[in-house]
Amino acid sequence: MGTGKTTIGRQLAKNLSVSFYDSDHEIEKRTGVKISIIFEIEGEEGFRRRETQILNELSQMNNIVLSTGGGAVTKAENRKTLKNNGHIIYLKSSPEILFKRTADDKNRPLLQTDNRLIQIRKILAEREPIYIEMADEIIDSEKKSSKQIIQKILEQIDNENH
Repeated sequence: MGTGKTTIGRQLAKNLSVSFYDSDHEIEKRTGVKISIIFEIEGEEGFRRRETQILNELSQMNNIVLSTGGGAVTKAENRKTLKNNGHIIYLKSSPEILFKRTADDKNRPLLQTDNRLIQIRKILAEREPIYIEMADEIIDSEKKSSKQIIQKILEQIDNENH
């Protein structure tokens, strides 16, 4: 949450002249409601079911850039789907930077708590080992501009194609 997945993904897709999809946005588009409402009505489990369905659909598409929600990897089925169908980039940031970047965001259900920094640290402690294990590439997103990040990704893609 707050690493720049959507911003970077959208710009990367434009550079590559391919379509961009954000799994959370796709869920909102199809349901007609915000993620926070889905969490409120169906809980995290209901949201994760919807997320898995969307990821299964989107991962069947070719030549796209896909941004997933940070919790997508908490389900083994999603990890397998993503790993088998794409190149995974982990945009890494510290809890303190994520705290600053998400300070005014009211649309992140898992951060609606009295102490968001502690919650961010807890979430990262649970998920980061999975992010690292799954990543084909890890990029520090707090010390680089989006232009620098995209350039690094494009260089990686170019190296893989040669």
